[in-house]
Amino acid sequence: MAVDSTLDADPSGVRDQLAEALGTDFFSVHDRFDPQQWETFMAVRRFVDHQVLPAAPAAWDAAEMSWDLIRQAADLGIVGDDVSSHGGAGLDPLTSGLVNMELARGDGSLAVFLVVHSGLAMKTIDELGSEEQKQRFLPPMARLETVGAFALTEPDHGSDSVALATTARRDGDHWVIDGAKRWIGNGSIAGRTIVWARDTSSEKVLGFVVDTSTPGYSASVIPRKGSMRSVWQADIELEGVRVPEADRLPGAQSFADTTRLLATTRGTCAWLALGHATAAYDAALRYALERHQFGRPLASFQIVQERLVRMLAELTGMQLYCMQIAHLAEEGRAGPTIAGLAKMNNTRKARWILSEARDLLGGNGILLDNHVMRHMADIESVHTFEGTETMQTLIVGREITGLSAFT
Repeated sequence: MAVDSTLDADPSGVRDQLAEALGTDFFSVHDRFDPQQWETFMAVRRFVDHQVLPAAPAAWDAAEMSWDLIRQAADLGIVGDDVSSHGGAGLDPLTSGLVNMELARGDGSLAVFLVVHSGLAMKTIDELGSEEQKQRFLPPMARLETVGAFALTEPDHGSDSVALATTARRDGDHWVIDGAKRWIGNGSIAGRTIVWARDTSSEKVLGFVVDTSTPGYSASVIPRKGSMRSVWQADIELEGVRVPEADRLPGAQSFADTTRLLATTRGTCAWLALGHATAAYDAALRYALERHQFGRPLASFQIVQERLVRMLAELTGMQLYCMQIAHLAEEGRAGPTIAGLAKMNNTRKARWILSEARDLLGGNGILLDNHVMRHMADIESVHTFEGTETMQTLIVGREITGLSAFT
């Protein structure tokens, strides 16, 4: 069966222009950016357009980390997210969201690397660590001299991570940690990993900053992923890992402390989804304007215009979700349920927009050089991590009904 495509044409002009973001701000939300937010947003946008997009397809195809881009990101002053001390970027919620959106628009793997390093590892130390720990750990992490990871999920505990089986046993001035973790972003390259474990004495969930060179800590990259291929997730084994009491996070006293941190990153997922969807819309619109069939641009056909408008309508709604959760976060009101609803909505809409874009590009939609297929695969990770759509639905459902559908 013949497939309508431009595989036999020279699409280089289209590909070259994919690195130039089109205007998607239909409701002029940028009017709410202050000068500093605008400056940071544009600096990251230029970095994405001119550095990230040309390199991302090859790195994704080879499943290789983009170390050169990671080093350049450190120079942008965005490492550390909203951590405002000890070298952290100290970004406000809107700027943080815009940074994550733009990075995801270029390369979801690069965005996830920084979200794990900054929004999970560094933020955990900043929120739950002692002043001495902050002074010791955060400055080299802010300079990306030390990479951070966050180890909560286990082979048998994902959505029910509250039931984690990794244990910590006090032994004099040390804790002995035993267990296993899975799907740990940066886990194989980190110098410091935040490990969550259950105290065998009190049954409380505690947090530890683990030096990954400690005997008994081993990490292996999970192979053959079909999503987020150029950021590495790891299986981690912890066998008698001895951690000094000085490296236990004093502010981590229960699983509630863990979930408070995850509420922030669920909101971040909404921004990441917006970045992936923006990339898809940009690519589809550009392609429809450049690609000719039956002697006319694809964009001149009614059905193509209708599909592009529907994509834009959903994209605009996603933007408004993100702007509002940033506003609520600024006021300290972006709780877990609000973040969960935003993640659920935006990942669902992004998957649909990407599907539409893939179809509009015809056969060329499967080429990595046209970007859409890479984002279509990567959104599947965002859809899943930090709580699946099913779990977010049940959490919001419990909030609006007062009845829990799960234990």
